[in-house]
Amino acid sequence: MLILRHDDVRRILDGRTAELIDLVAEAYRAHHEGRSSLPHSVFLRFPEQPADRIIGLPGYLGGERPVAGMKWIASFPGNLAAGLARASAVMVLNSPATGHPEALVEASLISARRTAASAALAAGLLLPDGGAGTTGVTLVGTGVINGEVLAALRVRLPDLAEVTVHDHDPERAERFARVTADETGLKVHREDSLPAALAAHGLVSFATTAGEPYVDPADVPAGSTVLHVSLRDLHPETVLGSRNVVDDADHVCRERTSLHLTEQRVGNREFIEAEIGALLGPDAAPFVRDRAQTVVFSPFGLGVLDLALADFVRREARRQGLGLTVDGFLPQHD
Repeated sequence: MLILRHDDVRRILDGRTAELIDLVAEAYRAHHEGRSSLPHSVFLRFPEQPADRIIGLPGYLGGERPVAGMKWIASFPGNLAAGLARASAVMVLNSPATGHPEALVEASLISARRTAASAALAAGLLLPDGGAGTTGVTLVGTGVINGEVLAALRVRLPDLAEVTVHDHDPERAERFARVTADETGLKVHREDSLPAALAAHGLVSFATTAGEPYVDPADVPAGSTVLHVSLRDLHPETVLGSRNVVDDADHVCRERTSLHLTEQRVGNREFIEAEIGALLGPDAAPFVRDRAQTVVFSPFGLGVLDLALADFVRREARRQGLGLTVDGFLPQHD
């Protein structure tokens, strides 16, 4: 059993954002082409802790290097007040040939960076002119995920120069703005008014812990490109008034996401225009964008993305001699 710690994973992933975006794109293509197996995620909830959950994402990703496994990721928003990370995660990778577990990987960074790579990939596909000339982004939610989204967007959108941040906690937003400006050299502005933040730039990323829609549909400017990473911020009215791209319709229309609520309201999924994998194949037609149309990308977060990055981490760890190898983990066969 190979055990990879957080520092091992970070050492491998740092500076590899462009490669991660390519890995995510290939995983989406494989999923669209039927080269994956992806059961619905399992949500463990706590009756006396409604804000907390632990999610299991099992999956199989085929191709030249098939990989199977499961991510087990906890989200406890109350951790933030205690100075702890909101999310924690672990992945187990199994041999597709024998089913034996082969690697145990600390996965919080894998989860965050596959989410960010997915958002950046979508931005490049869905923005007018492929994002050329896009100079600004609004980040709603100033936690780890939007920090990673910004880092990935800077690789995908090299003209990015301005960032507007909004959070329900102004002090947290101010810290995020200050650190981001110091570390990146970007022009970063904290905006306490959500409508003003949404109006600041044509590209918006939502990464919050919202459990129910709260964004007034009138506050989303026409022509926005919305990376709806947290999935529950937008009202059905906004969804119905937008062109909607998802990662997988069956996965995203559940667990009271904004798209699930929209499906319940109208009784169908005709408001979903495309799954992102369909936009990535060699024969895929480009996404033709009218600048007056609002486009929303709602990724449920597919386990095949975690598998793609975790397998990349495992291969690099073996090449670099990282991690701990535990002998005798499995029972010996007589």
